[in-house]
Amino acid sequence: MRTLIELHILQTVPPSNLNRDDTGSPKTAIYGGVRRARVSSQAWKRATRVAFEGHLNGSDLGVRTRRVVELLAAEITNKAEHLAERSLTLASQVLKEVGITVKAPKKDATEEAGYLVFFSKHQIEALAEAAVAVADADDVPKALREAKVKELADRDHSVDIALFGRMVADQADLNVDAAVQVAHAISVHPVETEFDYFTAVDDRIGENETGAGMIGTVEFNSSTLYRYATVDVNRLQDNLGDTAATRKAVEAFVAAFARSMPTGKQNTFANRTLPEGVLVLVRDSQPINLVGAFETPVREANTGGRVKRAVDALRDEAREIERAYGETPVASWVTRVGSDTSGLDDLGTNVAFDQLVSLVGALVDERLGARP
Repeated sequence: MRTLIELHILQTVPPSNLNRDDTGSPKTAIYGGVRRARVSSQAWKRATRVAFEGHLNGSDLGVRTRRVVELLAAEITNKAEHLAERSLTLASQVLKEVGITVKAPKKDATEEAGYLVFFSKHQIEALAEAAVAVADADDVPKALREAKVKELADRDHSVDIALFGRMVADQADLNVDAAVQVAHAISVHPVETEFDYFTAVDDRIGENETGAGMIGTVEFNSSTLYRYATVDVNRLQDNLGDTAATRKAVEAFVAAFARSMPTGKQNTFANRTLPEGVLVLVRDSQPINLVGAFETPVREANTGGRVKRAVDALRDEAREIERAYGETPVASWVTRVGSDTSGLDDLGTNVAFDQLVSLVGALVDERLGARP
């Protein structure tokens, strides 16, 4: 029994620069023939991973770093303090037996992997234990191979690895297929980038002196964003190997993705908001992005903003998809704010957000329990 959970979110942000390009400008995209504000999927996945810290125990999370030799060496030392002087060498030997290339150290630096490596806390602990166990062997690399350290690096995946996947350039068999897909968020309407010209005053300037201590510009826009993500619950269970862990991971993702926000220029704009509407649809066929609702840009009305028109467009698109393709969701829930979002009630049961998260988790339990 296939279970796919979709999150469709409408969220308005004030003047902001959530996600910059290489020139410092807010990212944009052309959609429906007009320029839209855009926040990359990578930016929101990073924000979600950071938000996991408020929803999950640290032992359920992983670490993604090039400094994996240093990370593993610290864990070896933690488990066997007498190996502290050899810990970096042992860590390097372990990683080489796993199949991860480490670069020769620069001056006064520790060896690093040639790319970001994503390991769960449990995997780091298991590899450290293996290093400690064979530290006194005559042939440490051979002993590590016999200890099957590569297999240790492919067990006990953390929640974030199971959700977002892992790619190991040198060892494709260590790759983990992601259970989550996240779309680039785009505005439901056209945007134009604006410029904030600012000056900074020098506190030590004399009374008779004039001029600013610093001048500059910051680019920004404001927008109502359509955000979309989907979780393949069955793949997530395959990655984690446990139904209870899968439910916990799904609940953490729904809560963290909906409430998180990239932190670009956050101190400058104080732009953090919560979504006007969160729609969760559960399907058993395929995930469906409803961005087509906004191919024709939403325009504000004389008597109001964009949110109501965006909600109505999203509702109508979901109904048309259901009518044309017979894609009726298995279950659906809505959390919304204000009267302008009332149209979402036509698509799901209106509940408070914490209850929505719990209901999604309960459905995961129910459907995985009935999985053939």
